[in-house]
Amino acid sequence: MVLKNDEAVVAWAGAEQRMPTSAARRWAKRLQRGGVALLLGSVASTAGAAAYTFTQLPSLGGTYVYASGLNNAGQVVGEAALPGDVDTRAVVWNGGTPTNLGTIGGSYSWGSAINSVGQVAGGSATAGDVTESAVRWSGGVGTELPTLGGSYAWTMRINDAGQIAGTSSIAGDAAERATLWSASGVATDLGTLGGTNSWGIAINKLGQVAGSALTVGDAAEHAALWSGGTVTNLGTLGGSYSWANALNSAGNAVGSSAIAGDSERHATLWSSGTVTDLGTLGGSYSTAFWINELGQVTGASYTLGDAEEHATLWSGGSVIDLNDYLDPALSNDGWYLAQALAINDNGWIIANGYDGLGNDVSFLLVPQATASVPEPGALALTSVALAAALGIRRRQIRAA
Repeated sequence: MVLKNDEAVVAWAGAEQRMPTSAARRWAKRLQRGGVALLLGSVASTAGAAAYTFTQLPSLGGTYVYASGLNNAGQVVGEAALPGDVDTRAVVWNGGTPTNLGTIGGSYSWGSAINSVGQVAGGSATAGDVTESAVRWSGGVGTELPTLGGSYAWTMRINDAGQIAGTSSIAGDAAERATLWSASGVATDLGTLGGTNSWGIAINKLGQVAGSALTVGDAAEHAALWSGGTVTNLGTLGGSYSWANALNSAGNAVGSSAIAGDSERHATLWSSGTVTDLGTLGGSYSTAFWINELGQVTGASYTLGDAEEHATLWSGGSVIDLNDYLDPALSNDGWYLAQALAINDNGWIIANGYDGLGNDVSFLLVPQATASVPEPGALALTSVALAAALGIRRRQIRAA
């Protein structure tokens, strides 16, 4: 792991995954949001999904919020800045109220996923910010998880049994390996597809893990599924590389793959040995970040002409731009959703985007048919007032 532009950069075959350090998390002071949830109007203009109520999640007093996952109870996990933006902390939003989960001795931490009993998978800097370690929070208490012998590790997903999927360096930090942590905290090296490195991203309730691994000779990076001690190459859409970001209990994985010639990369579904191109919103790129038990998929896609990335829902055979549900006044002011990071089994979605000033924003989207506004005392504001809201930065899973 090396430092580049204040970010810890993990080299992937065909891409780079940037994991921000505390330096990258310290953002210049912007307009103060004051921790108030903002409810945005929505319209039902696209077939295949209900209209949504949009709720902006409050910070811990700073100007940065990043929500990365949610469970079926509507609890949201991520990270948020402290007052003055000096550091960030792993956060759980329960009913819209943020709870600071703390660190394991360092100056910053983050949450990646939350299961149905409220256990959180994430990471934290160690004392002195020497390195970053995988952490599981249970009952509000953070426990550092062991590595595979190396100096660092990170987690991505946690299932209801408390098993966690992620990645750890091996002895001497000579390589990175997809890792499964048991409920008791034992770390298992899941192996590779014959190459040096592998990366664990997703886990389902059966303990199956999905991610990616290098093939023999480190020739390519392919989506991989680890199940019952066996690793399977999930293949590509004809291109040279792919990776999986999410996995449901039916064993269906989603992620992204290059098409033939590597000229484009599309959101991909792997199911029962079949590789399916989920399509785009008209552009050359899309990626899938999450799949729920109903088979609904969220992610991001370029629109026609590759103008910009839009938060995307694949549902009922339709490719849906979630920006179609924004209040037209907000859209006209330049607001848009860039990525849909997660969707639970009730259809609730976590999405990141930008306001009219170009600031990053993050929202919980609740279908209006089941909407129960989680923010007590939340304000319904006009687009003019919303333009003064403070935004956040994005952390990508595997989108680069």
